[in-house]
Amino acid sequence: MFRISNTVVGALNILSLLLGVAAVASSAYIHIRGGSDCQKVLQVPLLVGGIFVVLVSALGIVGSLYRVNKALYAYLFVTFALIVGLAFFTVFTLFVTNRKVGQQVSGKGYGEYRVADFSHWLQRYVVNNKNWDEVKSCLMDAHVCQNLAINGGRNNDFLIFKHLSTTQSGCCKPPAYCGFIMKNVTFWEVPKKGPAVNNSDCSTWNNREDKLCYDCNSCKGGVLANIRNQWRRLTVFNACVLLVVTAIYALGCYAIKNNRFDSQCNHPKTPSP
Repeated sequence: MFRISNTVVGALNILSLLLGVAAVASSAYIHIRGGSDCQKVLQVPLLVGGIFVVLVSALGIVGSLYRVNKALYAYLFVTFALIVGLAFFTVFTLFVTNRKVGQQVSGKGYGEYRVADFSHWLQRYVVNNKNWDEVKSCLMDAHVCQNLAINGGRNNDFLIFKHLSTTQSGCCKPPAYCGFIMKNVTFWEVPKKGPAVNNSDCSTWNNREDKLCYDCNSCKGGVLANIRNQWRRLTVFNACVLLVVTAIYALGCYAIKNNRFDSQCNHPKTPSP
């Protein structure tokens, strides 16, 4: 008869198997139909991650539901490695996101960020030339610089910025210290005297929708700030996943014990003459 631990481990792995198949199918869809550079970035991780999840889930299903202890041992080894990896990644995430940065622009409803304010690892990994081209493609695909403001005043004669995200603040407008004059949400005019400060971001700004401030340091800083915020939320999620995976590992240990017990009951040792 099936034990509860075997049934639970088997059921959870059937669900993860379906998720792995969905990830592989998504990767195949991107490969066949094509897509933007941002979507293509996900193709290989989806394929590799999906195949890994399918294989590990298959081990869990065979070991728990078909009572094959060798498969369960392999499954538990991978699960233990996953627990160690999740614990390491959670600590690492806390380490690279532990700095509170950002300058609030008074009365504007948004903050501005600098690349130098963030950990060196985030700077090297995210804002290097290769990765930044992919990040820009994702930003443009997501249309982050649309619908940034609403009309204000009795006659709707001026614009009021909505609450801007860190990415919108850095990528969709020139930095406030440049002193540019806003004509509309994404069209800014350089004062006759030139920018208020001599800064590379002020000269990088371009009113073209496919340029804007995507190559500005303020844009890179805004993206890093967004990653920092998302990773902090991911830390909480990782902690929850770590608890779940640890519970599955414990259930897997009980499943092995159950398999051994049932095997002994079905094949009792014959007494020696």
